[in-house]
Amino acid sequence: MSVLSELKPQRVFYYFEEISRIPRGSYHEKAISDYLVNFAREHNLEVYQDSLYNVVMLVPASEGRESEEPLILQGHMDMVCEKNPGADIDMEKEGLNLQVEGDYVSAKDTTLGGDDGIALAYMLAIADDREISHPDLEYIITVSEEVGMEGARGIDLSMLKGHCMLNLDSEEEGIFLSSCAGGLTTVSTIPVKRRDSEVLNWYEVTVTGLLGGHSGCEIHKGRGNADLILGRVLYEIRDKVPFALCSLEGGKKNNAIPLEAAAQIGVEEQSASLLETICERLKAVLQSEYAKSDANVDVRLTQQSVESRRVLDEDSLDRVITLLMTLPNGVQDMSMSVPGLVETSLNLGILKLNEEHLFLQNAIRSSVTTKKHYIACRVESLVKKLGGEVKRQGEYPAWEYREESVIRPKAVDLYEKMYGKAPVVEGIHAGLECGLLAGKIKELDCISMGPDILDIHTTSERLSIASVGRVYEFLIELLKLHW
Repeated sequence: MSVLSELKPQRVFYYFEEISRIPRGSYHEKAISDYLVNFAREHNLEVYQDSLYNVVMLVPASEGRESEEPLILQGHMDMVCEKNPGADIDMEKEGLNLQVEGDYVSAKDTTLGGDDGIALAYMLAIADDREISHPDLEYIITVSEEVGMEGARGIDLSMLKGHCMLNLDSEEEGIFLSSCAGGLTTVSTIPVKRRDSEVLNWYEVTVTGLLGGHSGCEIHKGRGNADLILGRVLYEIRDKVPFALCSLEGGKKNNAIPLEAAAQIGVEEQSASLLETICERLKAVLQSEYAKSDANVDVRLTQQSVESRRVLDEDSLDRVITLLMTLPNGVQDMSMSVPGLVETSLNLGILKLNEEHLFLQNAIRSSVTTKKHYIACRVESLVKKLGGEVKRQGEYPAWEYREESVIRPKAVDLYEKMYGKAPVVEGIHAGLECGLLAGKIKELDCISMGPDILDIHTTSERLSIASVGRVYEFLIELLKLHW
């Protein structure tokens, strides 16, 4: 049954609900890509789908506007898939359970994918409405944006003719983005050795209750990183209670601040009471320290079996805890040119201990290329000192501010006329695909915009219904302008 059928703009929410029924996590975009191709064919639109499942769709101009230069609309089809602990949903196989509460659309127990599903909904609604006046429209819909912008990096855009572009991958109404940070991912692997443990009492230590969030948009808010907090907890425990470490895991996406991490540790029976006392004390300490950003942070201790397991030897345990206690994380530098803008940051997003290696991924961002590489070198220096190796992947350039623009002043002037106030024009620390696409489209002139979406990349993500309507109204009026 339709959940969003009563919401307006009706066609926008119709298509948002349609795509929400299709699993579309990063690297699992074939189904949504095929849906877009089928939409284009059903509407007699020229469409291109490449081997990565990127889609380019061409929408003919309204009558009388065929001679104008085309306008490009752009967004990505993949979403960050996160779910609450214990949620009974397989996000690789099942659609989202949408719900409406007041002015917001959200998804029960999972991320919503408003980032960037709303872009697709806008584009499909426009293509489906013959009454909207517009020039030729060229849609660029990419895959794997959330995991390094791999779709934008690999897409062929030689068929396009436009040079002005609206990127629809922003999450705050009334803000037109005109630049963004560049980024890269470091993938680190540290070898570990294991031994057979004696018979021990086993416990799972879990750091939970954190808000998490987007590692670009929320990195300046001081939110706790569950992976690193767990490292601190293990350090504090080991200072008082010897333990054996069997498993360690936290985070699922390198561009999402981890909101939960867990380790399985074994202790002697006589140490169990002290272990509980230490965890309770750390819980109180963390709740005090994170009172303003993560008031519900929790350290949970769950008793498991009494047995022997394969555990890290002492040297490996030393190196793992040293890494988690010393790895740089969070905001590293603020911009000296733009007040309040984060210049350089990194986020430990994925942490996983297997039989022979500790595996971790850091998302590094900076609007200064040399600073981005410097932070990567800091990670590499530490990991190599601990006997590991680091690979860099998914690097994308910063999107630099364009002094001479056609699209930006037109959008600003229209916004002022429609709403009686000037929009904010600014840069963002999060990554956008505009920088990569500027390398493929000569003299690309673009801005990024979108409706209000709160807490993206978390299970609290929600999309403002009223804001969706206002931004769609603005977008329709913007399409009426001559380019």
